[in-house]
Amino acid sequence: MAALTSLTAHSTSLYPKFHPRPLIFYSNSINEPSTCCLTIKAVRYSSGRLRLHSIRSGMRIQNTATKPAKSPAEEDWKIKRGYLLEKRVRSVDVKEAFRLQKENNFVILDVRPEAEFKEAHAPGAINVQIYRLIKEWTAWDIARRAAFAFFGIFAGTEENPEFIQGVESKIDKNAKIIVACSSGGTTKPSQSLPEGQQSRSLIAAYLLVLNGYTNVYHLEGGLYTWFKEGLPTVSEE
Repeated sequence: MAALTSLTAHSTSLYPKFHPRPLIFYSNSINEPSTCCLTIKAVRYSSGRLRLHSIRSGMRIQNTATKPAKSPAEEDWKIKRGYLLEKRVRSVDVKEAFRLQKENNFVILDVRPEAEFKEAHAPGAINVQIYRLIKEWTAWDIARRAAFAFFGIFAGTEENPEFIQGVESKIDKNAKIIVACSSGGTTKPSQSLPEGQQSRSLIAAYLLVLNGYTNVYHLEGGLYTWFKEGLPTVSEE
């Protein structure tokens, strides 16, 4: 991010009437306020001859750049990502996930909405949606529906409060689980995404580990990549 920096030079005893204007320039790095010196070549005429004099001026540098504050959602994801890394939740690509399911009895937990799951999913996958359609009709729920509708989303969702209960009713806590959603997300940092990219499957993996599941994996690339690679798919419609 470019930083706006102002420079103010000071006159010296050699040229008390020398009052340069403040200089402003942009820098590609963010630095703390500091001080430095600048040597300025001043031109002076004497007896028709041109002379150069060096003026060493003290200079104050004031940095006006600030990093944008993170939103509550970004701070929340940072905490969840840190916990996933601490618990060493590993990501596997779709081909490895298929092999692990077939050869090592791994369970694929599909956390997409039920309608998406029925349309197409990996064979043998278990569906427990981490988000569900907004059910209640309180003033707050109506306001949330209106907010979704403002962005053209007429099927607003909310976090499923029965997610862990639903998983526990279908999958043993000692099972080896690969959590899958549409996009996959990632905990790996990049230049544009230093905290990775959150997703439904990563949030679900966080909740599983938080609630005592010890063999949790994450499907890298999501089911979008699974379908794109032509891996086995079944439908319930």
